[in-house]
Amino acid sequence: MKKVMWIMVSLIWLLACKNDRNSNQTSNTTPDRPVISVIAPEFNADSAYYFVEKQVDFGPRVPNTPAHRQCGDYLINTLKIYGAEVTVQEFVAEAYNGTKLHSRNIIASYFPQATKRILLAAHWDTRHVADKDAVDQNKPIDGANDGGSGVGILLEIARVLQADTLKPNVGIDIIFFDAEDYGEPENAKPEELPNKGNNKVYWCLGSQYWAANKHKPNYSAYYGILLDMVGAKGSTFAKEGTSMENAPSVVEKVWNIANALGHGGMFINQTSTGITDDHVFVNRIAKINMIDIIDYDSAGDDYFGSYHHTHADNMLIIDKTTLKAVGQTVLQTLYEEGNANEAI
Repeated sequence: MKKVMWIMVSLIWLLACKNDRNSNQTSNTTPDRPVISVIAPEFNADSAYYFVEKQVDFGPRVPNTPAHRQCGDYLINTLKIYGAEVTVQEFVAEAYNGTKLHSRNIIASYFPQATKRILLAAHWDTRHVADKDAVDQNKPIDGANDGGSGVGILLEIARVLQADTLKPNVGIDIIFFDAEDYGEPENAKPEELPNKGNNKVYWCLGSQYWAANKHKPNYSAYYGILLDMVGAKGSTFAKEGTSMENAPSVVEKVWNIANALGHGGMFINQTSTGITDDHVFVNRIAKINMIDIIDYDSAGDDYFGSYHHTHADNMLIIDKTTLKAVGQTVLQTLYEEGNANEAI
């Protein structure tokens, strides 16, 4: 992998130098910096897959359940093992049906002394109902992709950050948001929605809480990347509408890196409709430009794949090729930021 990357970088630099020589005949303009300018360490898809499977083995990670508590403890301990400065933000959120959700946002910081910081995030809870399924709609789902995949990728990035001798020249914060997926079911009856009509959004409760109560006073980041449903076989990732509205230059940066790494078949050059996800509240309340890398089914009737909010969201749909594409792209983006000096 590193040998291939060196060849890629060398070719890019040769092309840049050639263009520079040609441009000097008519202009003194400095050529753009190559998309890939540093060698990021290798993202291990087998390791990321293991981290997804480990979460699923606990069972559905629904707030107020033993599986949720046990998995949260595992995430905290794993991040500490990988050298992070870990902050646990406990809070109680009220769900659409009045249920009090005992929740935890888990924040891991790397290189806390760095002033330039990149925020990475995923939600670690899972859906409490399978409201899009034809059977067992009132039972919770495994959430291998919807929840598990983003966390698995970020745990592998945490492992790489600790193991790599050449650290990226940028601070990195990883947040696992809780209580993201406890929104009202599509088939809910009016009597099951006592809180409906108060204009509150009952999705993304963890990110809403963190955005209004940051783990460090005046915390900010250069930009953020949210990962949601990033591990299913055959996934494609469009340029999500809210991301393009708030941080188009970050979207283009990440998509260009993905294409340079050979993952253009997944990171497609298409803009999709904006959706309600954790990045909305990070942008709106925390005032941090955050984009969303999220599975988009351009050929289907629904925004997401057929597994979405069904019992089919299990380990059978998790694909190491997809994990690799997303994980290596995000990791490369972090290492590129150490060399970058352009404004966002």
